[in-house]
Amino acid sequence: MLHVTAYSEDQGLEEKLDLEQLSKGSYDWYWVDFESPTEEEVKLLETHFHFHPLAVEDCLHELQRPKVDYYDDHTFFVTHAINPKTLKREEIDLFVSECAIVTFHKKPAPALEAAKSTLKKTKDMSAVDEFFIFYQVLDNIVDNYFPIVYRIEDHINEIEDNTKDLSMEKLLEELFDRRGELLTLRQTVHPMRDLLYRVMNTHHLDGVRERKEYFADIHDHLIKVADMIASNREMTQDIRDSYLSLNSHQTNRTMQILTVISVIFMPLTFIVGIYGMNFQYIPELQYRYGYFVVWIVMIAIAYAMYRWFKNKGWFE
Repeated sequence: MLHVTAYSEDQGLEEKLDLEQLSKGSYDWYWVDFESPTEEEVKLLETHFHFHPLAVEDCLHELQRPKVDYYDDHTFFVTHAINPKTLKREEIDLFVSECAIVTFHKKPAPALEAAKSTLKKTKDMSAVDEFFIFYQVLDNIVDNYFPIVYRIEDHINEIEDNTKDLSMEKLLEELFDRRGELLTLRQTVHPMRDLLYRVMNTHHLDGVRERKEYFADIHDHLIKVADMIASNREMTQDIRDSYLSLNSHQTNRTMQILTVISVIFMPLTFIVGIYGMNFQYIPELQYRYGYFVVWIVMIAIAYAMYRWFKNKGWFE
């Protein structure tokens, strides 16, 4: 599906045009959005707009790395948005040429809808051109990263506080899920940050140099998101190490208690084993108070060993 928006000083902002009307009219700039295009619509990138075949090929291949390619009469950009529900990367391609911008995406893109909404609300259209739209699209793509990172950060805090009183295994499982999400975000944000750096420092795009402070603001946002991701990954690592240390401590504590119990019962078992043998002539068996003496000896040994372990701090 194609969405065409065009502007001229005489006619103002026009929407819902087709390519034939666009070719016949005289416009200061236009924006053509390819949303989930059909095969016939994809062919228009070459037959109507005459974009470079390599750029068109990159549009058709899913999840190219964010990049910028310069051609004779247009510049091609690959950017990545993130689906807030699935956290999967969704590619948005842009062709920017003189007085024109063409966007291409196979799935609905909230960043483009937000840019269209901003465009409709803009009162001073004299400052609007293809690079204004390009900036709006990039800005919305990057702004949509923040809620995702904030949501993951809230989940990490819940894991740290264990507000749901989950087991250690469940907490670690959720923690590793959050680390995986942060890794996915990092694989998106870092290439986008490099892309913005290249765009800001290029000599090919006059429209970017004229709005350098605006694109620098997007770059600053990407740096902030990258720092937040790194900070949260460090936090998950600290929480993971704390949980593993606590689990190891609890295991050692359990083994320590079992060891103490085993050691205390070893001499008692030895005594019981001796007098439990079925020999006919065991001198102590004929002693009248032998049973009580054995009990007293066993209790004394157990108590003495208990006091010894307690003085050594094994029960602290």
